[in-house]
Amino acid sequence: MIDSNTALAPWLEKIAACSVIALDTEADSLYSYPERLCLIQIALPDSLILIDPLADIDLKPLWESLKDVEIVIHAADYDLRLLHRRFGFVPAKLFDTMWAARLLGFREFGLHHLVSHYHKVDLEKGSQKADWGKRPLTEKMTEYALNDVRYLLSIHQSIKKQLADKERSSWIDEIGERLVADAVKSVKTASEDAWRIKGSSRLEEASLAFVKGLWEWREEEACYANKPPYFVLNHESLLRIATLASEEKEWEITLPLRFSTRRRRGIREAVEAVRKLPEDARPGKKRSKRVSMSESEKSRIEELKKIRDAKAEALDLDPTLIASKATLVALARDWENQLPQLMNWQRQLVAS
Repeated sequence: MIDSNTALAPWLEKIAACSVIALDTEADSLYSYPERLCLIQIALPDSLILIDPLADIDLKPLWESLKDVEIVIHAADYDLRLLHRRFGFVPAKLFDTMWAARLLGFREFGLHHLVSHYHKVDLEKGSQKADWGKRPLTEKMTEYALNDVRYLLSIHQSIKKQLADKERSSWIDEIGERLVADAVKSVKTASEDAWRIKGSSRLEEASLAFVKGLWEWREEEACYANKPPYFVLNHESLLRIATLASEEKEWEITLPLRFSTRRRRGIREAVEAVRKLPEDARPGKKRSKRVSMSESEKSRIEELKKIRDAKAEALDLDPTLIASKATLVALARDWENQLPQLMNWQRQLVAS
């Protein structure tokens, strides 16, 4: 475990000298809020290392050493967003083994499936939901963490060759670029609608201000308690309180019995603050821009679906990799503007 600048220093030059490394992360989203990056696992061609971000360690030199290195990650989306949000790190080149496996026609593409396929090894999954913020790590947790990167470079080489044989190397390159761009965009664009939790769209408009106010209270309380928001108050309870409060019905009896006096006071104040909001400060429903579909558009969707499905069958691919149902609808409605949104390989398959 690398937990100091002194311990990290000898590895920086080795990492920078690699053309490709494998990487994974562990966070504690089940145990703290906001979540913390608790572990970074790196596989070099001849070494496996664990880096402890919770220790007194400067990780800027690590990101500098990785700036020109191709990084292999399995199911990279979460790791990319976590690393960019916490450190501003953006890999120069990404190879996602999950997406690469899908491009080869794998229908089961979890890491344990790929390790079993290429290495005939069954990985232990027991530490998946462990508290990675605890120190020291148990032997079982350490082995689990190392296994997340232990086989990735070998799998990368095998899949890379198979993709080249099928002339799909550029496909995974484009997917890597898109994943990186999307991760950066999602971090830069703080959603103003984060409070619109699942189920809120079904509520009456009068309830939405209470949903927003309760969500904001819950966020503050989660940070105060260092617990994920759903440990403070689950979505269902929050929506029920919002509905009752908007109808001026008794809502406090629905609070969990475990709620402390302080929490009861806080949530009561949040509800009263919403009641005092002027009408123009209250959020409204998001109006969906649903446009009725013409018969010609419906026919065009079916035509595109036939083209997509035929190509997918010929290439032994999941059809949604080429174009999802939503993409087909968008293409049918606005071909000229929507086609450029696809990656080059998708565009070639759909348009040919």
